[in-house]
Amino acid sequence: MLAISDIHGCYDQFIRILDKVNFNSTQDKLILLGDYVDRGRQSKQVLDKVIDLVNTYDAIALIGNHDKMFLDWLLTNDGMNEFNFFRNGGLQTVESYCGLDFFDSGIDTLKAKRFILNNFKYHVEFLKTLSYYHETDNHIFVHAGLNPEYENWKLTPYEEMIWIRDEFHNGKVQTDKTIVFGHTPCVSLHGSANVWFSEGKIGIDGGAAYGYQLNCLEVTNNEVKQYCIKTKEESNV
Repeated sequence: MLAISDIHGCYDQFIRILDKVNFNSTQDKLILLGDYVDRGRQSKQVLDKVIDLVNTYDAIALIGNHDKMFLDWLLTNDGMNEFNFFRNGGLQTVESYCGLDFFDSGIDTLKAKRFILNNFKYHVEFLKTLSYYHETDNHIFVHAGLNPEYENWKLTPYEEMIWIRDEFHNGKVQTDKTIVFGHTPCVSLHGSANVWFSEGKIGIDGGAAYGYQLNCLEVTNNEVKQYCIKTKEESNV
């Protein structure tokens, strides 16, 4: 299994890391943990690739909080949804769909919303289908984490699965399976962009959108290996 999270519009790094790990759909199960959009400049291209990987190569794509904010902005007229989307890197997402010169005559978010809904409906429909977690025999894959307070982790509200931080990082989820997650950059967890390993948890958000790196976790027979593509150089550790 290969797991990648928090691509955030970093299309070039996404393509390069798939090449680096020699992704082969006949041998590898690719699991993407969400946050395909915002902050980076190529969100549309990333989503195009994700859709292709799911439809053509049977990859599994989960939803992240940024993908949900994008949907909430597109599908509602709620001012707070719009504020949250643009406050968290939404402008770069809109520009990737509408073009860098779309707002030259002034910011018109309604015009941008209509343009995306009219021309990229298949992206919207795809995002609406995404699951919040994926479970295997030995692992649980989720964007942000699970709430340790629930005896049955599946009762964790979906909102928490894409937003939770400290309660999950510092608590013990009631499961014997290893939880693989993104959302919180690894540099915030242990001062390094490399994959974070803790008891029962593996954090893989390399902070690509912040100039660090895009990580890929390879899991084979309960052994793990990590790869990364940095901003200006490649490495595997």
